[in-house]
Amino acid sequence: MKEELNKALKTLQKKGVILYPTDTVWGIGCDATDAMAVEKIFKLKKRDESKSLVILVNSFTMLQQYIDDVSDEVRTFLKNVSKPTTVIYKNPTGLAANVIAKDTTVAIRIVQDEFCKKLIGQLQKPIVSTSANISGEPTPKTFKEIEKPILDAVDYVVNLHREKRPNIPSTIVKINNKGRVEIIRA
Repeated sequence: MKEELNKALKTLQKKGVILYPTDTVWGIGCDATDAMAVEKIFKLKKRDESKSLVILVNSFTMLQQYIDDVSDEVRTFLKNVSKPTTVIYKNPTGLAANVIAKDTTVAIRIVQDEFCKKLIGQLQKPIVSTSANISGEPTPKTFKEIEKPILDAVDYVVNLHREKRPNIPSTIVKINNKGRVEIIRA
């Protein structure tokens, strides 16, 4: 794993795009604070920049660097979930402008996958995680289902967990105006 971490880290530090296993599906990622790297992902996926991307962080501590006010209800909720859970927060700071939706929200997940946690920790920044497909096409369930144009377009393909079937997609929740958790996708 160490060699793969080093190769992926070097790619991210050079504004590159990686294809990597996450705790849900294979993802396309980059440094979530670098607008030029994020733009590459939108082009690769042929996706409109008005659609936001999921951001992965490796801890509550990192989450608080980008979200000023994480309510106690959200903290408690996240501590008690076992399934990967993506939370939509309002008014993030320090992220690339093109990862933030027009309504000033961003979707962030505290990742559970060991490789992702270590990679984010070494980069010391959050990374983008979006499914490894062209926008509108089906999400690949395994590495073997990832289309050649995606494989060819990324700067580095992580050589780990290629036989592993991913978990089901993450739960998605949002924080309402009262700071309470609302489930969007269980």
